[in-house]
Amino acid sequence: MSRLQDKVIVISGGTKGVGRAFAEVAGSEGAKIVIGGRDEKAGKEALRNIRTAGSTGIFVPCDLLEIENCRKLFETAYSTFGKIDGFFSYAGVTPVSPLDSCNEEIFDLIMDVNFKAAFFCCQQAVKYMRLNKGGSIVLTGSAHAWGGQKDRAAYACSKGVLRVLCEHIAHQYANELIRCNYLTLGWTPTEGEVALRRSQGESESELRRRAAGILPMGRMCERSDYMEGLVYLMSDASAMMTGSTFRLTAGEYI
Repeated sequence: MSRLQDKVIVISGGTKGVGRAFAEVAGSEGAKIVIGGRDEKAGKEALRNIRTAGSTGIFVPCDLLEIENCRKLFETAYSTFGKIDGFFSYAGVTPVSPLDSCNEEIFDLIMDVNFKAAFFCCQQAVKYMRLNKGGSIVLTGSAHAWGGQKDRAAYACSKGVLRVLCEHIAHQYANELIRCNYLTLGWTPTEGEVALRRSQGESESELRRRAAGILPMGRMCERSDYMEGLVYLMSDASAMMTGSTFRLTAGEYI
């Protein structure tokens, strides 16, 4: 049997990057997928791939800057499939945000998307997982949470506070069999990262070469590098794992 057979997994930011990759892999492992995001075309493309793999899912259009959409995402998931077993909180932004020049607008955007939306999505996840007597929440972490690079101050703070949220959920809801773990992603050439570097005059190939010289394991992480870890964290194999920091960073510890 597939490792995620018949589990219902909600993914915020599931139309791009690691979120979309996991949506398709989880579908191939038998999960029913609920993709939340703004890019309807990409969401529907992912659903076609999931259905081709023999599973099913839905796309829920939502901009998580509007907190009401957190409720909508989970309410739609539950009304469609009758339960929620997993939540992968992937939606996030990574603009340049050094302490000495970050303005209020950029700070608010980072904290609203990376922390506030995740907080209220977790609120909804707990609400529905209680009805199912348990579930797995995975928060997208970053090596930046341990201090971060100089031009990512606000981003680093947003990822650091997610570590606290992870530990809080893990401790407070373990007796309801609701688990929460912090998946630390490494330096990955996602659409957002590549677009940011291009705006700074660096091509993707130049980015990859530069990163290879910095990362201890000699290359950037690819989306595929995270899939086994995510499947494990969402599966029953990790039933006794909660409150953990799970690092997949090519040896990067900032």
